[in-house]
Amino acid sequence: MSINVKKSSCLRVGPRHNSLSSNLTTLDGLEIMWMNKVRYLGVYLVSSKVLSCNYDLIKKSFYRAFNAFCGKVGRLASVDVMIELFKTKSMPILLCGLDACLVSPHQFRSLNHVVVSCGRKIFNINTSDIAAECLKMFGVIDVARAVATRKDRFVKRYALNSSVVCEICAICSYVFFLFHFIYTLCSEKNIALGFLL
Repeated sequence: MSINVKKSSCLRVGPRHNSLSSNLTTLDGLEIMWMNKVRYLGVYLVSSKVLSCNYDLIKKSFYRAFNAFCGKVGRLASVDVMIELFKTKSMPILLCGLDACLVSPHQFRSLNHVVVSCGRKIFNINTSDIAAECLKMFGVIDVARAVATRKDRFVKRYALNSSVVCEICAICSYVFFLFHFIYTLCSEKNIALGFLL
């Protein structure tokens, strides 16, 4: 079976991620190119010191969905209808795949800014803090908590499987996700994590 070099690429992750390397050659004599960004299952993996993802495409898709129903409904609908459309049409696009990736606190803030900016448009408010509070009052939670909830729900369903391997993986992933959630919340509040490390 031959490798399709047009659809294949290499990505380097680690301390030497930015050093030059020669292209890999297939058995057919074709070269597989090195890339800085690779799309895999809808998520862009980025070449860096640690495995990280780029969420710019997710943000564009989110804004496209939000502007689509805002353009059709406009100011004719009530705020309740706009929020319900927002939660059912836009938020799933933003949250899709985030529970499987490691998201840094900076990326969570960036994704949450996207949600708050849409809230400013829904409520016709210029202040981000007031828009965030209004979104909370209407049941729209911030992105970090939504991702943590989705991860927790996945792990609980995974743990209910009768396989021993699934149970062990569920316990390990639950501990990891819990630590990552605590790390994210502490870094947002600027709390030192020396005791956890």
